[in-house]
Amino acid sequence: MPRRYDPERRQRIIDAAIRVVGEKGLAGLSHRSAAAEADVPLGSTTYHFATLDELMTAALRQAGEGFTKAVASRGGLTDPRVDLPAELAGLLGEWLAGDRTGVELEYELYLAALRRPALRPVAAEWADDLAALLAPRTDPLTARALVALMDGICLQVLLTDAPYDEEYAREALARLMAPTRVNGPGRRGPQPAP
Repeated sequence: MPRRYDPERRQRIIDAAIRVVGEKGLAGLSHRSAAAEADVPLGSTTYHFATLDELMTAALRQAGEGFTKAVASRGGLTDPRVDLPAELAGLLGEWLAGDRTGVELEYELYLAALRRPALRPVAAEWADDLAALLAPRTDPLTARALVALMDGICLQVLLTDAPYDEEYAREALARLMAPTRVNGPGRRGPQPAP
């Protein structure tokens, strides 16, 4: 029997892997479970993804696109006239108010990099890309700090089931962007209002 050409198979396997992680958690993902979910032969998953890390990397990269799309849809991040802390707080609110399963899935794959070093470069891409987008509005160090704070806020909301507090997020992000002055040898603090 001739082999059927299926140019969408790789993508179907990635989509299936994301569904498996969403339903069963990361521990439930294997070549076999992805193949079953995608309704493809097991050999297809190992053909496209020689290792489970390769499959997880592809799934993480695709899952991270959800946040990237949310960022892209809010064009105010690069506009110097827009209040950046308010824009970022709104972005987090929009993302967290979306498909909760999708957000949890993104973080589950993102946090998998703790135990799977092969995933770390992909996990870092999200933070690096967002920091690069924010750096022209602040500076590279502040941009990285903003990304870290946003990441922490998201994790707290996801882990505690606490409602997202947009005003708190805006205020915290604004404090990171406040001009600073030196308070003695090498110590920095908020710049007092004039």
